[in-house]
Amino acid sequence: MQSHPTIWHNRRFLLLLCSFSISLFGNTFHSIALNLWVLQTTGSAKMMAVITVANLLLSSLLGSIAGTLADRWNRKSIMLVADLVSCCILLALAYVISLQQVPFLLIVVMTGLVTVCSLFQSPAYQSSIVNVVGKEHVQKAVGILNLSENICRTVGFSAGGAFVYAYGAPTAILFDGVTFLISFLLVLCVGAIPMPVRVNAPPREERKFIQDLADGIRYVWKFPFARSVVVMLPVLTMLFMPSLMLMQVMAVKNWNASPFQFGLMEACIPLGYMIGSGMILLLGDRLKRRGLIIMLGLFLMGPLYILLSLVDSATPAIPIILLIGLVFSLCTLFINTILRLEVTEELQGRVFGVLGSIMSFAPSVGLTAFSFLSDSFTPALVMAVIGSLLLLFAITSWHGFKVIRDYR
Repeated sequence: MQSHPTIWHNRRFLLLLCSFSISLFGNTFHSIALNLWVLQTTGSAKMMAVITVANLLLSSLLGSIAGTLADRWNRKSIMLVADLVSCCILLALAYVISLQQVPFLLIVVMTGLVTVCSLFQSPAYQSSIVNVVGKEHVQKAVGILNLSENICRTVGFSAGGAFVYAYGAPTAILFDGVTFLISFLLVLCVGAIPMPVRVNAPPREERKFIQDLADGIRYVWKFPFARSVVVMLPVLTMLFMPSLMLMQVMAVKNWNASPFQFGLMEACIPLGYMIGSGMILLLGDRLKRRGLIIMLGLFLMGPLYILLSLVDSATPAIPIILLIGLVFSLCTLFINTILRLEVTEELQGRVFGVLGSIMSFAPSVGLTAFSFLSDSFTPALVMAVIGSLLLLFAITSWHGFKVIRDYR
């Protein structure tokens, strides 16, 4: 069995981590800049929704295809091409939006192309981690990646707003394009990323693409752990994402939160995620019965949401929201860790692709349904409904997802 260096001495992992982090940091600037440009140019929230829906549709349609490609082609090459193409598109987009009159359809197409690049890059990147760090270091690697992601998003959105205000939307998007160029150079320095060896299967060149695509979907359906994860994570996300919107509504309407308190609430979820990632890094292999921790987190989330629906001011709401972020992080981080450990390496790209397709669709379903309910009933009541559904889902998962529950 091949031995791998420890995480902080693993040059390939550190280069991939830097590549991932800097492009993500740049994307926060892009997101803020594009939203601001659309609002300033069109004054319509519907136009922003058009871009969002288009990106969600692309993610749903292409996720499985991108994952299959990651299992057939050299994953490093996919990342390099995706970074380079994203850089070129974003540099062109920065120029286009600096013009006075721009067809909105062109903006939708260009942002859609950037989304397509990220769709192909993500499964190639995610499925490379276990080959780069080895199964013995996967848990720590996942903790570091998620810690970095939340730091980049938290700092990036804060700095991005100031950056856009100071230098304008085109410059912010130009900055994002440069980060993809830096990401390209970092991946270029990674060296070879080994492809997984196929077991009892013909070489890739002798198999048709559609066969590999079908094998990936069939694997997700037949393999109990993959099937459980593909159900559990999207359901969690479908219920979790609308709650973030409801927290904002309740902060203004129910709790009369001050701007400082509102800012604290916005920071609580990523902060809880960072605390969870830090716990995983510190405790490492001392954390046993990971499946039980996932289930415990599921059982805690429902009552926390119900408790949040009952509070009448911002002060008690803040620690509850922080706990929700922490519990959610432990559930999702361990699920992602075990997914990398249990899914055969040659199929990881396809599993992450299928999961990405469903994960991109699930939040929009939840947001649509619970936004409608929030307008028809009180936000507090809808929050209590989400908590009740999460508790019901936890009970169902305990009995239905034994393969996760008993995982050590």
